[in-house]
Amino acid sequence: MIDNQLKRQDLMRAAEIISYAATKINKNKPISLEVLLKICQVFHCDIGDICEVILDED
Repeated sequence: MIDNQLKRQDLMRAAEIISYAATKINKNKPISLEVLLKICQVFHCDIGDICEVILDED
């Protein structure tokens, strides 16, 4: 968001996501794939550009 000079409210409007999802993003909590895809549409990027998979080591 910083690279694109986009504020939280602007992203919420552009991606049509609710404040609950935006709060979860800010707190590094899990969000739905649907929300991730909406964000990808806003930034014209691939899902791998905005998230990563971290496997638990058991």
